Amino acid sequence: MTHLQEPATFWDLRHLDMWQSWGLAARDTGRSGTQPWLCSPVGARLRNVQAGDYVLIHAGLSGVGTAAIQLTRMAGAIPLVTAGSQKKLQMAEKLGAAAGFNYKKEDFSEATLKFTKGAGVNLILDCIGGSYWEKNVNCLALDGRWVLYGLMGGGDINGPLFSKLLFKRGSLITSLLRSRDNKYKQMLVNAFTEQILPHFSTEGPQRLLPVLDRIYPVTEIQEAHKYMEANKNIGKIVLELPQ
Repeated sequence: MTHLQEPATFWDLRHLDMWQSWGLAARDTGRSGTQPWLCSPVGARLRNVQAGDYVLIHAGLSGVGTAAIQLTRMAGAIPLVTAGSQKKLQMAEKLGAAAGFNYKKEDFSEATLKFTKGAGVNLILDCIGGSYWEKNVNCLALDGRWVLYGLMGGGDINGPLFSKLLFKRGSLITSLLRSRDNKYKQMLVNAFTEQILPHFSTEGPQRLLPVLDRIYPVTEIQEAHKYMEANKNIGKIVLELPQ
């Protein structure tokens, strides 16, 4: 297969004339922008977050992560993130994270419990899965929610997940956009246009900022994948199509 197709009714194609190029559209909330902001678990799950809630965001400097930090802040909740470098944690702080934990150097579960004074987090946004299950349950607050939307750390577990989750009265929620039909995706994009898009042009604490790491021409797609696989990006990596 040498090309891909998507319905032309999606937000990015209908509004592409607002930007000068595909790259700018992606940066300023075209297709690469809409997925982290609403089509991912971020928008849907953060609607129920209450002011003062603690939200733990894994891969905090991914496209989804940078969106989640800002939407959490906008809801009046407290974002905490995990990342693998000091540079990423510094950027998370600039975006509004209250604290960040380097998973390569410390136990994020213990650090989270220390920061929340033992209370734990009310919501976990998790794209890692298997390798994080025990630490996630340990730092989950009573009646907390754990949203699983990726398996970067594997899909297998070995241990008493259910008993620990039951003890916390916790909820494990799975979310996958890829298998959704176009009607559902269109509904999300419409909601994004109405509820989220205006915050990109406003000023003050309610303003949202798309975070773009690099733009590659589509002819350099292999280089873009190598950069992504190295886990160096802060925010989105965008492929720019010729005009």
